[in-house]
Amino acid sequence: MQPLLESGRRMEEEPSNLPVSLWGRVSAFEARAREAYKRKPISHWILLVLSSAAMLVAFPASSLLSRVYYANGGTSKWIISWVAVAGWPLTALILFPTYLVCKTSPTPLTLKLTFSYIVLGLLSAADNLMYAYAYAYLPASTASLLASSSLVFSALFGYLLVKNKLNAAIVNAVVVITAAMTIIALDSDSDRYGNVTDKQYIWGFIWDILGSALHGLIFALSELVFVKLVGRRSFHVVLEQQVMVSLFAFVFTTIGVIVNNDFQRMKYEARSFEGGKSSYYLVLIWSTISFQLGVLGSVAVLFLSSTVLAGVLNAIRVPLTSIAAVILLKDPMSGLKILSLVVTFWGFGCYIYGSSSSSKDSS
Repeated sequence: MQPLLESGRRMEEEPSNLPVSLWGRVSAFEARAREAYKRKPISHWILLVLSSAAMLVAFPASSLLSRVYYANGGTSKWIISWVAVAGWPLTALILFPTYLVCKTSPTPLTLKLTFSYIVLGLLSAADNLMYAYAYAYLPASTASLLASSSLVFSALFGYLLVKNKLNAAIVNAVVVITAAMTIIALDSDSDRYGNVTDKQYIWGFIWDILGSALHGLIFALSELVFVKLVGRRSFHVVLEQQVMVSLFAFVFTTIGVIVNNDFQRMKYEARSFEGGKSSYYLVLIWSTISFQLGVLGSVAVLFLSSTVLAGVLNAIRVPLTSIAAVILLKDPMSGLKILSLVVTFWGFGCYIYGSSSSSKDSS
């Protein structure tokens, strides 16, 4: 009888310990959060919230405006590529005061560093052009989901070029996001616009994947520049790279626009644009502003917090863009596309967990 009574007591005691242990974990997490909050001034958290909001609002807005341009009569791929980098002076306006605030001087421009900025600028111009072709032929929700594959290429190129670690969670994320892209390919008949041919849709799909691959390469090369040439990573250094790369991308894209006579074509597009000239120029202006705000937000989040938080916000940005495209642009949303969205979100979660684990291991 005694062993039975003791086992009964244990069975009664064990459930009562579960809530205590769960509550203890919640309390410990709350204590850590408060401690982290107190370590930083209130201005830090205000800037972090504003930067996160810029990423979550500006990047989806830029994607939707690109689709609005094509849906209302715009045809030029070079113009959309050009407006993506035409706002580089906005970043420069943020950069110059940081020298005074941080009491530092600009990073010396060596021959190797200048050459790296030129190469990254050329690649960035090509990347923007590829995405312009994608948004010309694909719905914004589909193009956004496909563009999330840049995370896969960032992980692969980061492993090959920068020797970043790959763990099981990151490899799982690569496989899962690749599966999500396959699901979209199988559902191609449900979301193609009536004025887009089969060939154009396929090319839009291909350009989006190629653009994502190039974006991943640019990300890895940028990190390589910090590691090999700059040797440090601070807010003004990141802004310097963004300004220089955007400047050279602007130069290359402007040459393409001039050679293609697209500045002259803008007058004709504005006349035939649905909504008139004012709507046409407002779309281009807000595309320029929104893209640069998104870039500034991502740079600030990386500096104020971590790459993990930037990854979380990027993960949230994908469904936000897709949902906004369905609501505002009436994009078709089939069951397979919803499944792809869920799978993509899961892949982002795996990547964030894997990146977080790698950061802890290295520290």
